[in-house]
Amino acid sequence: MSTAQVTKMVKAPADAVWKVLSNFAAIKVGGPIESFHYEGEGVGMVRTIGMGGGKVIERLDVHDAKTRTFAYTILNDDCPLPFSNYSASVNINDNGDSTSTVDWVGTFEARGAPEADAIKVATGIYAGAIKGAQLALEK
Repeated sequence: MSTAQVTKMVKAPADAVWKVLSNFAAIKVGGPIESFHYEGEGVGMVRTIGMGGGKVIERLDVHDAKTRTFAYTILNDDCPLPFSNYSASVNINDNGDSTSTVDWVGTFEARGAPEADAIKVATGIYAGAIKGAQLALEK
């Protein structure tokens, strides 16, 4: 099992970062994301992200506003990402100075790519999402 982790400070209060990152239905089409839709609401909801000619189907497993933690799994092993048995969790901590720290950790088995490449893909996704949240909060 491989682990990918990104821990970044965001220049915004934890509750604001939580509001942006934990919205499981807020994926925007653009860049590598070709399509997006979701079904359901809250824990158990499923989102489908079209990318690379395939689909990534994810289920929200944990959504805890009190601890600012959410977790999700990829349901389909035929997704275009180099992962199987993938799950991830995101925790947002308040630093007490109008900044917060986001800790995003994923575990998976590398599939169709060397482990180092799969970890690089995962950390790129996490870092990009955190940067996107920072940019959204700066507007």
